[in-house]
Amino acid sequence: MAEKLGKSYNMVNSYAQNRRQPSLEDLYKIAEILDVEIDELLVKRDKNNEQ
Repeated sequence: MAEKLGKSYNMVNSYAQNRRQPSLEDLYKIAEILDVEIDELLVKRDKNNEQ
């Protein structure tokens, strides 16, 4: 994944651990690599639970 994105392993791991958020461009690349729709990578947030 990291190689296909042109990112370091640590950066991709940060995305997976939710410590960092990928750019929109990278999000589209991730969806393409995983052969999923981009909305499958996004999590809806409940407005009542936002901090």
